[in-house]
Amino acid sequence: MPSSPQHPAPTPRDVSGADAEDLALYREKFRRRLPESLAELHGPAHGVVDLPLHMAWSGMTSYDLGKPRQRMGLYRTVLHEGLHDDLPRYLNQDLLLQLWPVLRTLVGRTVRAVWEDAFPQLASRTRAAA
Repeated sequence: MPSSPQHPAPTPRDVSGADAEDLALYREKFRRRLPESLAELHGPAHGVVDLPLHMAWSGMTSYDLGKPRQRMGLYRTVLHEGLHDDLPRYLNQDLLLQLWPVLRTLVGRTVRAVWEDAFPQLASRTRAAA
């Protein structure tokens, strides 16, 4: 059943059984893709980036990092769809840190939690920006 005000989506504190197991597996999917450190993220900070179809399978495949909306779109897509080897290739540490306070609101709750749990400097940038 889709989430609605009358039937809100389950949150981690009110899921049980199979739902909790599904949530744990979904979190693990993203956790396994993470780099060891943000320093591994040496992707481009400027120019046009072309994503392969396994990441950009439903639309735009070319992103101009000079355009703020396209830059956010690229990072959102890579965070959700990128595999372990894609993250260092397409994400840039400095750019991720700069974008994170807004980007964290554009990615799913699970992606945000996995990244902020693994890299506390992302969460601290969010608090500093508030």
